[in-house]
Amino acid sequence: MSEGCSFARISFPKIKKRKKVHMLEKMKLPGTAGLAGAAAVAAVLCTAGAARADEAQAREIFQAMADYLVAQTAFSFDYDSTLDIVTDASQKLAIASSGQVTVERPNKIHATRNGGFATVETLFDGETLTVLNVDEKLFAKAPLSGSINDLIDTLRNTYKRSVPAADLLLDDVDTAMMPLFTDVKDLGAGVIRGTVCDHLAFRTEEADLQIWIAQGDTPYPCRYAITNTQFEGWPEYRIDIYNWKAGDAAIADFTLALPDGAQEVEVLAIPHLSELSGIFSVE
Repeated sequence: MSEGCSFARISFPKIKKRKKVHMLEKMKLPGTAGLAGAAAVAAVLCTAGAARADEAQAREIFQAMADYLVAQTAFSFDYDSTLDIVTDASQKLAIASSGQVTVERPNKIHATRNGGFATVETLFDGETLTVLNVDEKLFAKAPLSGSINDLIDTLRNTYKRSVPAADLLLDDVDTAMMPLFTDVKDLGAGVIRGTVCDHLAFRTEEADLQIWIAQGDTPYPCRYAITNTQFEGWPEYRIDIYNWKAGDAAIADFTLALPDGAQEVEVLAIPHLSELSGIFSVE
């Protein structure tokens, strides 16, 4: 895992433990991007002879999702996400955002993020990256050629920001993620927003991952959660995906309308470029 990511190419600023975040008091920011649940519980998973803990089956389900996602030339979805931070007083807080993502492979993506501090839009057309802070009427454009994979890597490494559900937008989801798994479990079924899903759990050297994949002919990810096991408090990044549309049904919106009076600045000068913004700052 490289600097600025928590799992594969996931988009989350990687801050070492010695650094702090401030929100009226000093706070610590989770180390990897995207990290763990609403409550901490101690539990023992019974795996002996149970198909639910069948590693081979879990890998097959994950592979089917990866194959399905890569095969989609166009898709769109709405999302809700939360990003945990842990204070110096060991209080866990969550930053919540919502938005929409539209993708057309190999090199078009339009993403919006509506948070408590700003509404930010990102547009990539294979040649140019455009970012807009709607509230501040500030936008930036940067030359960037290549695929969606190239965009995700550039946003992470150069601009320290991410695309929602970045790992799952890659054109090599399986090869990017599967080799990192050190432990794999099939936990049976779960229901997300009324959709019956296969619930899988994976471990890597730095993080725990859970994913809920819709059962049936459209195995898209309904929920994706990453827990940073290297940081005190085990903070989590979680994204819920809904209103999934693929193929001709996908929302084909690859325009970004600049508001009247919008001013152009450098990409890194855009306020609230990441979820960690507003009253939060990195020391």
